[in-house]
Amino acid sequence: MSLVRRRHSRVEKPNAAVDMTSLIDLTFLLLVTFIVTLPALEQGISIMLPQAKTDQLPTKDKKANVVTIDKDNKIFFKDKPITLEELEATLMKMAAEDPEVPVLVRGDERLDYGSVMNVVKVVYKCEVRRMALVTVEK
Repeated sequence: MSLVRRRHSRVEKPNAAVDMTSLIDLTFLLLVTFIVTLPALEQGISIMLPQAKTDQLPTKDKKANVVTIDKDNKIFFKDKPITLEELEATLMKMAAEDPEVPVLVRGDERLDYGSVMNVVKVVYKCEVRRMALVTVEK
């Protein structure tokens, strides 16, 4: 009887294991890629925001309309270049439809005060009720 047991123990069964090392490496590579590229996708235009303590931005219910002013004093609305006159016409139309439309103004910290205020004046002129100046946390 002991001979029979030895014969059965020597017979190797097929191994169904899969080597997970390369799959784990690929997963971490994709994770790092997404972590690195996600901030660039969210911001759109790269600017240096001024540092300040901020409250919650008015973007709870609706997607905010972002006006960005880069270091060269170029104005972008939703990541597309725009002039002050076109911005005013666009915001007038949006505010006429919904005065509670949120507008976020992102200005590069290297700009002079007047450049940012020109955009803020346009937002106030359009009677937008929900406007915020975007900064980064100290």
